[in-house]
Amino acid sequence: MTNTGTADLRSRRWWWREAAITATAFALCLLGGVVQVDDTFSPPPPAAYVIAVVSCAVLPVRRRTPLAALVATTASGVLVQPVGLLLSPLIVAPAVIAAYSCSRGARSERLAAGAVAVASAVLLVAAVPTSGGLSWQDASRMGAVAAFPLMAGVLGHSVRNRRAYLAAVEERARRAETSRDSEARRRVAEERVRIARELHDLVAHQITLANAQATVAAHLFDTRPEQARTSLRELVETTGHALDELRATVGLLRQSGDAATSAEPAPGLSRLPALLDSFHRAGLDVTIHQEGTSRPLPPGVDLTAYRIVQEALTNVTKHAAAGSALVRLVWNRDRVTITVADDGRGDRTGVDASQAPGRPPGYGLIGMRERASAVGGRLDAGNRPQGGFQVSAQLPLPPAKEKPRGDDGAAGVEARTPGGTPTRDTEGGDAR
Repeated sequence: MTNTGTADLRSRRWWWREAAITATAFALCLLGGVVQVDDTFSPPPPAAYVIAVVSCAVLPVRRRTPLAALVATTASGVLVQPVGLLLSPLIVAPAVIAAYSCSRGARSERLAAGAVAVASAVLLVAAVPTSGGLSWQDASRMGAVAAFPLMAGVLGHSVRNRRAYLAAVEERARRAETSRDSEARRRVAEERVRIARELHDLVAHQITLANAQATVAAHLFDTRPEQARTSLRELVETTGHALDELRATVGLLRQSGDAATSAEPAPGLSRLPALLDSFHRAGLDVTIHQEGTSRPLPPGVDLTAYRIVQEALTNVTKHAAAGSALVRLVWNRDRVTITVADDGRGDRTGVDASQAPGRPPGYGLIGMRERASAVGGRLDAGNRPQGGFQVSAQLPLPPAKEKPRGDDGAAGVEARTPGGTPTRDTEGGDAR
């Protein structure tokens, strides 16, 4: 059904409803005109028709102008006794309907309550007999004439409050639904960004290593076939690890009813030796140096530290053509500083290591900065004065527990990955 058809249907329903209410009020007015002052019954006089027509004519506009409708119907009730009719609850039925509409539809509740109270008081005064004594029948009739508009006003006020309450509940439900949808969209976007970072880190790292190992194998294939076979075996192992990590990361996108995937813990600095060993197999000699006392990191900070080291060394392998790199961990009371520097033997841009000539712009440094910012840290990157490139990140640490004096770590001792000087613990801390 179109909007025009719906509007026409509502309009017809409104007219039918108003016609039924007006006709009922008109019939009640005429019924009230049947009762005479001497408590006898007779056909309604012409004055009763006049009062009914005048008081009922304003009822269709009571929703737009409720106060005006109440005033008009109350004035009609005041004229009942002067024209020789008996003021009864039946003959003031239009005033009762107008009092209900005024309490329900007036803009101000206080104004509506005051108008209904005044109308009831006016009808009470108008119902007082002008001659003769005041009998108990007159008193009961006067009370009914004044009470009916008041009861209609109370009923209209309660209906108004009920509708306002339901409207407020619907508005709160709508806002809650909107905020819930917004929160769900925000979390989905954050999760997508996080998964994109994970995919970038593991793909860039593993594919770079695979490329380096394939290059070494191709170079040694004719001159040193045994070393070429070793490089190919390492290439198979590297690509296997890449597939496993890719499968685990993409598994985060599965729905709840899909097949379960392995739930390995997120990598951290505890897996740093294995990471450095993979770069050594790719031909990069990585030295690790620690200062201070290492301690457990929160999961988010631990993962961020691991990914920053991984991405920085991946950029060294891809873009710096460096023979060696230094990873330095400095543990302070409230932060850990991670520095990755290379010896700069090769072409390196000073803005982003992923922006090499002939390559599309990358997001390595951007992703590392976002990761550091997400856990409350910061990251700086740039060329070193003595040559090469350096990435330095400062990540927050939880408060350190009190330890006996003398436990503070002294200067760290260098450690090399397999193939160089064997890795060993620093004094006061362990090479993670």
